[in-house]
Amino acid sequence: MNADASAADTGAAARPEGTGTGRLVLLTTSHRVAPGLLSWPAWQVLREAGRVLCADPGHPQLPYLREAGIEVETASPGARELVDHCVSGARTAVVLTSADGESALTDGLARLAGSGRETMPDLELLPGSYDLPGARLLDVVQVMDRIRAECPWSSIRTHEDLAKYGLEEAYEMVEAIESGDRAELREELGDVLLQVVFHARIAQDDPDEPFSVDDVAGTIVEKLIHRHPHVFGEEAAETPEDVRAHWMRTKAEEKQRESVTEGVPLAQPGLALAAKLASRARSAGLAVAVPTGPGIGYELLAMAIRAEADGVDPEAALRAAARAYRDAVLAAERGTA
Repeated sequence: MNADASAADTGAAARPEGTGTGRLVLLTTSHRVAPGLLSWPAWQVLREAGRVLCADPGHPQLPYLREAGIEVETASPGARELVDHCVSGARTAVVLTSADGESALTDGLARLAGSGRETMPDLELLPGSYDLPGARLLDVVQVMDRIRAECPWSSIRTHEDLAKYGLEEAYEMVEAIESGDRAELREELGDVLLQVVFHARIAQDDPDEPFSVDDVAGTIVEKLIHRHPHVFGEEAAETPEDVRAHWMRTKAEEKQRESVTEGVPLAQPGLALAAKLASRARSAGLAVAVPTGPGIGYELLAMAIRAEADGVDPEAALRAAARAYRDAVLAAERGTA
């Protein structure tokens, strides 16, 4: 079966009826693309086909095909019938299927073609529509909708119930980044995405102030566009420092905070908190004396501020050192220290 359904190949899609041994086209479509948005080669072959079939009477493309004047039979013929139909009159037939194909039909066609005793029509697999980048996110939303409606555990979760999982997944994502494990990172990014979609689905059920995942996406799109005037507007940015200046300026305009410390979450790990506060103060040009006092906390604070000034993330640096310490502990346990 010819699975290379490029536009160049299918542009020759206009073979007239009555020549050769016929043609059988399996036309796949994506449920993630709005019905009716088919490629030009798909519309071309549909209009030229002597017969168009679809086993699913509820297929989302059917109303649009019929509106375009294409007659579609809601039938599920076998491989033998379709081959005979195409070959006997050198006809073109199109089977409208899902993105996964019709396994029974394709298996039957493969058996007939593999026997070596059959006269076969030209067999083609033609993608009628393609997923856009990010299309699988629609699947995540759809799956979460169903889980929220049907799962006894998920259906009663609240934002507060899930808060701890958000922290855990974020930490696991950071660990995957620092370990350099690409497969692990891919999985952990999915887990973080799950938290976003889950919280958005819970928010959708709020009786007083509901919002959806589309509202969440819309908010971040607006924010990104506004904070990147050098990309979406007329301002210029030649260096990363210019970009940071744009970002901080537009962020300050949005938030209109009375203090540079506003918005810094105090619940984050201590070293990260100290570095964030130091960064805010330094960006604002404030000369702040490092407080001193009894105890190791002030020593750690001073080290975190110094690390931030040197461009070092103290939290990441401590994690790296802690991993080295863990390896030393393991070596000691094995008697190899």
